Parts: sequence; C-alpha cells; structure tokens
Amino acid sequence: MPGLRAPSDYKQEPPRHPALAINSKEPFNAEPHRSALVSSYVTPVEFFYKRNHGPIPIVDDVNKYSVSFTGLIDNQKELYMKDIWNLPKYTVTATLQCAGNRRTAMSKSQKVRGVGWDISAIGNAVWSGAKLADVLELIGIPKYSNVTSRGGKHVEFVSIDKCKEENGGPYKASIPLSQATNPEADVLLAYEMNGETLNRDHGYPLRVIVPGVIGARSVKWLDSINIIANECQGFFMQKDYKMFPPSVNWDNINWSSRRPQMDFPVQCAICSLEDVNMVKPGKITIKGYAVSGGGRGIERVDVSVDGGKTWVEASRSQKSGMLYISDDESSDKWAWVLFETEADISQATEIIAKAVDIAGNVQPENVEVIWNLRGILNTSWHRVHVRVGHSNL
Repeated sequence: MPGLRAPSDYKQEPPRHPALAINSKEPFNAEPHRSALVSSYVTPVEFFYKRNHGPIPIVDDVNKYSVSFTGLIDNQKELYMKDIWNLPKYTVTATLQCAGNRRTAMSKSQKVRGVGWDISAIGNAVWSGAKLADVLELIGIPKYSNVTSRGGKHVEFVSIDKCKEENGGPYKASIPLSQATNPEADVLLAYEMNGETLNRDHGYPLRVIVPGVIGARSVKWLDSINIIANECQGFFMQKDYKMFPPSVNWDNINWSSRRPQMDFPVQCAICSLEDVNMVKPGKITIKGYAVSGGGRGIERVDVSVDGGKTWVEASRSQKSGMLYISDDESSDKWAWVLFETEADISQATEIIAKAVDIAGNVQPENVEVIWNLRGILNTSWHRVHVRVGHSNL
C-alpha cells in the first residue's frame, strides 16, 4: 500500500517504556506494572499494553496512505486521511482489554496456550476520529443498516500487519454491519489517542476502535474495509478468541461449534497489591479497576478482606470531581471505573474483589469453572494474599 508498509523483520521497532513487563519480544507484547493502571483514570500511552502479532508497520507518507472499501457495495472506493479528517471528529473514552488478560492466573489451574498476561493487558484511553457510521455513509451505506443492497451483513477490517497465524497474510476481524452503522455504538476510525496522533504501537495512522468488545476486533494499521455477507473467516475470528467449556481440549476441539467472542464479560482486578504482599499491621488501601463489555456500567465492586466471609462495597470513580453513576449520561459507558477502599489488616489474609454490572452480571468465584484451553476471559474473583510483618519494610 502507498504510504504504509509492513516490514519483514524487527529491526525498525519503535521505542518503548523501560518499565513495561515484556511477555514476548518478537512480536512485542508487553504490559505495565499493575500499580500504573490505578495512577490515573486515563492510561498514559506509554503504559497502555502493547499487543502485536508481527513487526510494527511503518508509515512512509501519511498523505499517500489510503483505506480501500470493497465487497458487497455498489461502488468500490478509496479514502485518504484528508477524507477521514474532513468528517466530524468524535471523542470516545473506552477501555480496551485483550481477551487473554489474566491468562497467567488461569494457567495455574491447568496449562493454556497464549501470551502470559498478568492483570494489565487492559487500558483506558481517549480515542478520537471519525465514526465508522459516518464513513460508511460516505461510501453509500445508510446509518442503521442491517444489510446492504448487495447482501453485505458484516464489516471486515484488514490490517497491513502480517502474521504467522495467517501464514504471512494480514491480521483481520469483523463486526456486524448493524453495529458498524449505528452511531450510538461509537465505533471509530481513530487517528488520535489521549489527544495526540496515534503512535506506531497503537495503530498509526488509522485504526478501528470497537468499544465494549475484546481488543482483538479493534484492528490497527488499516489497509482495507470489506463489506461481506458472513463473518470474517480469518484465523483470529474462526480459530482463536472463542470461549470453550473446560471439557474441551486440543484433541476434541471443534472451532466451528462456537461463535467468535465479541463483548467482554464483567471484570475487575486489584492493582495496588501484588499477588503476595508483606505489610505492617494497620490500614491499607485497596485500589483497582472494574469494567464490563457492551457499554454496561459497573453497579458495584465488592471487596472482602477475610477470604470471602464478609464484604464491603468499594467506592467507584471515573472523572475527577464527578460522581460516577453506572447508567447516567455523564458517565463514560465504554470505560472502566477505578475502585478504592481501606481495610485494617492485623493478620495474614486473602483479599478478594468482584464486580457487578448494571445487568446484574457478576464474576464467577473460581477460575476452574471458566477454564478454557486458550486461557481467555479469566474474569474470576481477583485474589491477593497479605502477610503481616512487624519489621521495617
């Protein structure tokens, strides 16, 4: 593609923050320390998790870069960045979460395959760009469309990014046309993150943001957008990121029996404490994040400091100085909340957090009941252990 190319090696990777925990160097997959996530409501770009499948694409000339629109539409079209920039600019605060977030904890129950993420394959950012509904209208697809005149029902996003899982082909994913053409779904073709031009790691010059859905569908480094009759048949839609029951293993798996995962379930994690902590007796502060997919707000976060015998409700917040109400227009419905509570600790204990969303969905108590061979969607109660010591720490 003019202006944008995918290198064949890792010699021209962008610089990254040295504090990131690297889970894979080539391709680069890394997450921040968990404490960084609760330092601010909006995650700084340098501490936003990096999820890649190959070398980072390079933009040679942003003015020559374009996205081609093909498939079941009346007229094939090519849009340049100036065409995208000329559309109304929208800003959406949305949390992206890798479906494999907290995979490491799931693997302790039974071995799984995938990048070994701790609890920080998640971040909350302010994304700016054109609404996909406006872009599709520009190429002749009206808002709130379920099907095009030629039978298109899905919108496929194809990256310039090449990956081994596609046998050297491009990364791709799709969402239903009804979601893509609905302005209230807030799907963006984003060119800014936290008020700045996207950096290379996060999709420069143009990426998709699909709020409330697992990060795998928010395709970076867009090459083309195709209107298709059925779901994308790419590897990451058909042979990955599907939720299987604990009874399924690599010998009896039937990929076609499950739908591609879209919305992520209700999730929370404690970020102010490690998995095992030594503290002085007295008050400690417990902080973390909670989020649910599909735009469902967080109704409450329950915290236990005695291994689940008793619970207290933590405070929830989003924007500084504003009261968070889970289903109010003033709240960012696609974004996480940060929770906080204090506890008096006098002896060794297990601290647990669990969240409930506005639909009444709650996290499962144990990881074993949701274990799956790919280690995705570990939304079990988050647990950390505290030991009490009297020496200087």
